[in-house]
Amino acid sequence: MAKTALQFRHNGSEVAIFVDGGTNLLVALRELIGDITPKFGCGQGGCGTCSVLIDGELHLSCLTLAETVAGRSVETLDSLKQGANLHPLQRAFAENFAAQCGYCTPGMLMAAKALLDRNPSPSRAEVVEAISGNICRCTGYEPIINAILAASGGRVSA
Repeated sequence: MAKTALQFRHNGSEVAIFVDGGTNLLVALRELIGDITPKFGCGQGGCGTCSVLIDGELHLSCLTLAETVAGRSVETLDSLKQGANLHPLQRAFAENFAAQCGYCTPGMLMAAKALLDRNPSPSRAEVVEAISGNICRCTGYEPIINAILAASGGRVSA
C-alpha cells in the first residue's frame, strides 16, 4: 500500500509524516508523531478520550482520517501547558479533584477548552452539554463540571 504525505500544524508546529490510507488521526498522533496525550479508549467514538481540536473544533481522533487534517491545525492536550505552567483548566482539574483514574481527562480537558474558547462564561447546563460526549467512570462528573466552571470564573456548586 502506498503511503501518503501529510502536512499539518500539530500544537503550533508544522509536521510532515507519511500515512497509510485509512490511518486514523489518533494513530498518526500517537505512533507517528509521538504525542500520546490523546488516549485510545473505545476506538469507536463513544468515550471521547481521544478528543482533539481541529481548527478549534472538537473532533474524535479515532474516527478522523489522518489525511483529512492536511493543511489544518490540530491541538492536543499537550498544547495546553506552557513549559512547567499548567493551563487554567489543568489547574482547576487538579484543585477540584476532577481527574481520578485519568482515562477521561484528555478528552474532558479538550472538550472544556473548546467550550471556553467559544463561550468564556458558560452556564452549568452548557458545561454538561459540552462534555456529554465523554465517559467518566470515576468522578460522577460533578468534580469535572465544577472544575470547568471554576476555570471559567463561574460559580462552583458545593
